[in-house]
Amino acid sequence: MLTRIDHIGIACFDLDKTVEFYRATYGFEVFHSEVNEEQGVREAMLKINETSDGGASYLQLLEPTREDSTVAKWLAKNGEGVHHIAFGTADVDAEAADIKDKGVRVLYEEPRRGSMGSRITFLHPKDCHGVLTELVTSASAESTGEAAVESTGH
Repeated sequence: MLTRIDHIGIACFDLDKTVEFYRATYGFEVFHSEVNEEQGVREAMLKINETSDGGASYLQLLEPTREDSTVAKWLAKNGEGVHHIAFGTADVDAEAADIKDKGVRVLYEEPRRGSMGSRITFLHPKDCHGVLTELVTSASAESTGEAAVESTGH
């Protein structure tokens, strides 16, 4: 079961300038930042609000660290903007299998590591009305094994 919008991923050319825009314009602060070598991105998670399931909703700002990364290719084609939407779930494996059974292509055979130790997978945008969709199980849900406990995603 999907429990919330975990985050909206926004591709950008300059992470520092984009973070400053969201800080100055909306007052959003960086909750977490990291470099994900596997994905080829430097990212910042800006916390928007807490949610009723104990988690939170974020904006994820993504700057490519190499030209062959998916985000770099997307930026070259589309420019800056919304890259994907991510939904939180207590069990990314079960949710991905259920959605796959409904005819939607899941992009990773096995979920991968996402932001803050989460487990993630993506759904093909051509099967989701043009929207790259991510499924996220937060590290806290993974470590506790409790379906109701989620803190953040990807």
